[in-house]
Formats: sequence, structure tokens, C-alpha cells
Amino acid sequence: MSEWGPPMDRVVYIIFSKNKDVFNMIYVAESDKTEARDFFIKNDQFKCWMSYAGKEENLYLSIYPMWESSQPERNQLIKKIIARYKPVCNEVNEDSQNTSTTTAQTIEPEPEPEPEPEPEQD
Repeated sequence: MSEWGPPMDRVVYIIFSKNKDVFNMIYVAESDKTEARDFFIKNDQFKCWMSYAGKEENLYLSIYPMWESSQPERNQLIKKIIARYKPVCNEVNEDSQNTSTTTAQTIEPEPEPEPEPEPEQD
């Protein structure tokens, strides 16, 4: 993670964890302008990312440049992504325009219902 990213200017970024051949979206946020080389590893949710990825080599980054955007425009996109994909390290903070993060539960698929046993015939 330390070699990724900055300098960045007005972007929405998504962190994925890789498990075998599957990439799971675990976090989405925005950045205005930064040149901090430790931008990602100093993120408040880095521990959450690592808890899902297991190791740094399993973390992947996607950046969507929005050079002419305002912070509210980027936050609107983030809210849509969170609502649709529910990244486990995000939770929208209703008290502010920014997104705050917290660990959420992993959503498991519902198991298939067991077939009803057939009545015994005498």
C-alpha cells in the first residue's frame, strides 16, 4: 500500500481485498488533493482492511479521477456505492457530509431451504 497512490487530486478510491480469484469491495472514500506517501497506510480503516485481506499483498486499489468535481459530488457517488455494494469497512455517518467508517458484518448468502420430508406410507 505504501507505494500506491499519491499524489492524487480529487478522486474517489475503492479498496478491494482479494481472496483466491474474487475481489471484494471493502472500503470506498474520496480525497481532495494529497501528496502524502503514507496516505493509505495511515487511514483510520487500514486495520479493518487488513482484517479482511489478511496481508497487504491482498489489498487492491481502484481510483476514479474526478478532477473537476466538488467534495459534495464525490460524497454523493460514495453514498451510492455504499448503498449498492455495502463495503464492510464503511458506514455512512448521518451527522455530517463526510463518510465515517466502522467494521460491519460480512453478509453471507442465505442457505437453500431443506426439502420437506415425504410422509410415510403404510
